[in-house]
Amino acid sequence: MTILIEQLNTEDIDAVARLARPIWFEHYSPIIGESQVEYMLNKFQSQQAIASQISEGYQYFQVTFSDKLVGYFSLQERDRASLFIGKFYLSKNTRGKGIGRSMLAYIESLANELSCQSIDLTVNKNNPAYEIYLKLGFINQGSAQFDIGNGYIMDDYLMSKSLSRL
Repeated sequence: MTILIEQLNTEDIDAVARLARPIWFEHYSPIIGESQVEYMLNKFQSQQAIASQISEGYQYFQVTFSDKLVGYFSLQERDRASLFIGKFYLSKNTRGKGIGRSMLAYIESLANELSCQSIDLTVNKNNPAYEIYLKLGFINQGSAQFDIGNGYIMDDYLMSKSLSRL
């Protein structure tokens, strides 16, 4: 069972956008409701939105497991001091197999190559992944609310993981 992480090519954007739908509906509907999930998918994870994010400096990566697309993540270097994880998603049926840890190890390796001091992310306050991020060494640095339009607010924790320098 091989895990392969590759930077997203333009021709792969559609496959990642299609993968996002079932992941987001399964994971976020109980937290924020289906109407907000639909709105956020259109705003942040459509083909056009992903292409726009890439043009703005985000790097997207696709994750395959046994030759099947199972996850993706996006990164943005910020002030050469931190690497921000904008998206970090894995199909439900492949969770618990070490793929998420491999994804994070890849991100940490890239952050070290870029001489970043930390890896940062935001996570919804009611997202069960919050506890996982704590176990993986992330620290809660506070909280923030983001108005994303259409009457929706993202109510998140700001998380950071310091990278050791040898």
